[in-house]
Amino acid sequence: MASMTRRKTVNAVMMTLSTGAAGLGLFVLAVILIHLVAKGAGALNLAVFTQDTPSPMEAGGLRNAIVGSLVMSAIAVAIGTPIGILAGTYMAEYGRFSKLTKLIRFVNDILLSAPSIIVGLFVYQLLVVSLGHFSALAGAVALAILVIPIVVRTTEDMLLLVPDQLREAGLAMGAPRWVVIRTIAYKAARAGMVTGVLLAIARISGETAPLLFTALSNNFFSLNLTQPMASLPITIFQFALSPYDNWQALAWAGALLITVAVLALSIIARLVTSRKEKA
Repeated sequence: MASMTRRKTVNAVMMTLSTGAAGLGLFVLAVILIHLVAKGAGALNLAVFTQDTPSPMEAGGLRNAIVGSLVMSAIAVAIGTPIGILAGTYMAEYGRFSKLTKLIRFVNDILLSAPSIIVGLFVYQLLVVSLGHFSALAGAVALAILVIPIVVRTTEDMLLLVPDQLREAGLAMGAPRWVVIRTIAYKAARAGMVTGVLLAIARISGETAPLLFTALSNNFFSLNLTQPMASLPITIFQFALSPYDNWQALAWAGALLITVAVLALSIIARLVTSRKEKA
């Protein structure tokens, strides 16, 4: 009887602490979002999307930064996604128990937890120093390195969840192994793999440190991948530290845009996953 009472007491205490911690986290998140919306919504207007970053105390927008972020993120995803999917496929389908897979998984875990500034310094030494100047391409490569480990992990985990009986059925019908992977394993794991790509995009959309050492920034609109290019994270960083009211307002607007984009990607990822579970 005493033991049961003690268990109930411990359970009640732990439930209270857990609920309080969750409530505190949600409260802090709500305060941040409310403050961000209050500051950023007032600065959002058509000029933000149609005009480039202005000089101090002049009207302007974030067009060059928005386009620059989209361009570098798109290139990063285009580079990192195929590499991540192929590596995850090898680890789950071909080398599941090999020593090479263990080594790849170990290195991948390191990349997942490595500070992004380290990646920026690596690409700086690899591309910026060797080429002699900052460039959007170097920024895209730095972001691609951040994309790869996320896609590798999600691809491997999703493929490992596919029952081996499905693969065996395809092989028993005479289909080559690569056909079985493409038509059966990928199809079964598609929702999780897409979710991994979306999470990778959400991860790189707000990265500042890698771009500081690679793409730098540009006050003008540019699509030249061999030259510095503006991006939202760098622009927010620079404008938020400035003493000028118009720059600070644009920084709040940019922060709101990134937050909305990340939340939208998270919602899409959850919808994709829930639709797969219902199917």
